[in-house]
Amino acid sequence: MRSKKNKQVIGFRRISLITVIAVYFLILIGGVVRSAGAGMGCPDWPKCFGSWIPPTSVDQLPPDYQNLYVNKRVEKNEKFAATLSSIGFTKKAEQLKNDKSILIEEEFNASKTWIEYINRLIGAVIGLLIIGTFLYSLKLWKSDKYLTILSFASVVLVIFQGWIGSIVVSTNLLPWMITFHMLLALMLVCLLLYIHYRAYYLIYPLKIKTRNPSNLFYLLTISMVLMLVQIVMGTQVREAVDTVAFQFGNMFRSTWVENLGIPFLIHRSYSLILLGIHVWFLYKVYQYSLRNSSILKWSQVLLLIIFLEIFTGVGMAYFGIPPFLQPIHLLLGTLIIGNQFVILMILRDQMKLEKVIA
Repeated sequence: MRSKKNKQVIGFRRISLITVIAVYFLILIGGVVRSAGAGMGCPDWPKCFGSWIPPTSVDQLPPDYQNLYVNKRVEKNEKFAATLSSIGFTKKAEQLKNDKSILIEEEFNASKTWIEYINRLIGAVIGLLIIGTFLYSLKLWKSDKYLTILSFASVVLVIFQGWIGSIVVSTNLLPWMITFHMLLALMLVCLLLYIHYRAYYLIYPLKIKTRNPSNLFYLLTISMVLMLVQIVMGTQVREAVDTVAFQFGNMFRSTWVENLGIPFLIHRSYSLILLGIHVWFLYKVYQYSLRNSSILKWSQVLLLIIFLEIFTGVGMAYFGIPPFLQPIHLLLGTLIIGNQFVILMILRDQMKLEKVIA
């Protein structure tokens, strides 16, 4: 009986880990879509130019396709604005209705269309993986019903994320919608990581590995909040990059950085503050934790990712914001959040165990 339960838990953790990796891969692909300027490659959702298989030539579209999809987006945005008003976001609703940038329709570009279409296909596969995680969790209902409840919550969240993705398209990539879409993706990653982590202790006991876990927990919590602020600032820098790129006609990339203004300077300097905090955190972990503890190992990986994140930021600043570095920079930022969340979960359990022993 014990062996059967172990196999079920191991199988569940395997599929949940694959799902987490797949979500991170989708974030990377989303960064590629953004850096390629292909976010509006499909002007409608969930179909692409009204078809499940997108066109390969503008000849396959009606002559007035631009007006057609603008009108469809306006209609959808009016409904979304009404929803925002009904839940108290009246100001945002008015901004949405009065934003003329939403009415701009890009010309058909086959490459951009298929980049965005592939992004959506990968998203659909991940949706199936999350459903699969939920279905597999049903086997563990008797062992831990919260695993099933949380797995179902991840299904609900990914459906909501898909709907928000459709709003991102209908609002013509409004920056605040992109930011909200990104934060939801981080929430989904953390939920899936927690599901994967929680299942571990169905078959393995907790052991004391760290002294003063509460001090480490609160320090890392502050660091994670500051990192989320950095990510939001990063989306503002990305918006500034888009504006400068448009002004320069996507030429003279080497001059873009010097025209980004205050948001970029704050974003750059803020990264050094985050680095200092995490170096201090690793030092404290080294003081309080056993050398073979998972907390120390995850903390070392965390600092390595932060160094890589800063390195890619320097690369973009000094080499004209090369397109291939943008999605990597985004992915590393989200990996930092996921890593911080894993360490926080471990520290929280260490705090609980410390209280039990005391």
